[in-house]
This record gives sequence, C-alpha cells and structure tokens, in this order.
Amino acid sequence: MDRDRVEKVVREVLESSQEAHETTVTPSERLVAIGSDHGGFALKEVLRRYLSEELGFRVKDVGTTDETACDYPDFAHKVATAVGSGECYRGIVVDGAGIGSSMAANRVPGVLAACCHDVKTVVNSREHNNANVLTIGSGVVGRGLARQMVRVWLATDFAGGRHERRVRKILDLEKLWTEKS
Repeated sequence: MDRDRVEKVVREVLESSQEAHETTVTPSERLVAIGSDHGGFALKEVLRRYLSEELGFRVKDVGTTDETACDYPDFAHKVATAVGSGECYRGIVVDGAGIGSSMAANRVPGVLAACCHDVKTVVNSREHNNANVLTIGSGVVGRGLARQMVRVWLATDFAGGRHERRVRKILDLEKLWTEKS
C-alpha cells in the first residue's frame, strides 16, 4: 500500500460527514464491542465515549471497569466472542501494547484481529485483511491518534478482489485446526 493511497483514504474519511457513513452501515452493524485490561482502561473509556457520543455507534462494553490489575486475554476473548458470534459488527480491545490481545482474539473462530499502531496499519487491516477486531496499545498510541485510528478503521471497507483469496486462506487455516480437534 503506497503512501498516496493511505493519505487519500484518510483524507476521505476525515472529510466525510458522519451522515454519509451512517448510510453505509445498517443499524444492526452499529454495535461495537469494546474491552480492555487495566493498562488500557483509560483509553478504552475515551474510545467508548467517542464511539457512542461522536460517531453514533452503540457500544457493548465488556470491561474492565477500573484500573485494578486484570488479565487482557479475558477481555480480548469477550470482545472476540461478541464479534465472532455475529452479535457485534466489530470489536476493539485496548491493552498496554495491543499484541497480546490480538493473539488472544485471533483464537476465536471467525475473528480477524489486527494490532495497529498508526493510520496506515489501520487502513491495511481493513482494506487488505478484512479485520473485524482492532487491538491498540495504550502505551504505544496516544488518545488523539487512537480516536483517528478508530474512525478510519470503522469507515474503511474491505477491498476484496485479490485480498479475498488471501483472507479465505487465513480462515481456512483456522478450519484445519478446528477439524483436528
């Protein structure tokens, strides 16, 4: 993905009105699961409010509810289950680095979680990989960038085409292991 393409997508998303985005997403698709561990709690709260108050999404907050130490796999699993089951349109998990939550979420069938750290990786995760769960590291990404990433991620469509074949191969790998069980 070249720099010009990423800049064009970001410009289009940031310049488009919320009303235009609302017409492309049906009401049933407007439910986003969000969760975090203690390290991601503060950023999760910022993003939860941003999703509902500024972007108009319904939010299923699966926790945590404060900064008491807890384990990110528990919340990554809850978000991923909500997405993998079809209950939620997409999911977002925030922990310290985003990596562990991505690893945990990707264990849930049907979930394509991507750990992203900037707008370029967000665009790629949607256009090329059809990611349905976004993981963010609160120690890596600041609040302003995280908000921008979430907005772009939710507004970016899967490109399909040659990428469809590749995503299918990823999902087929999952089937190989579940069939062995």
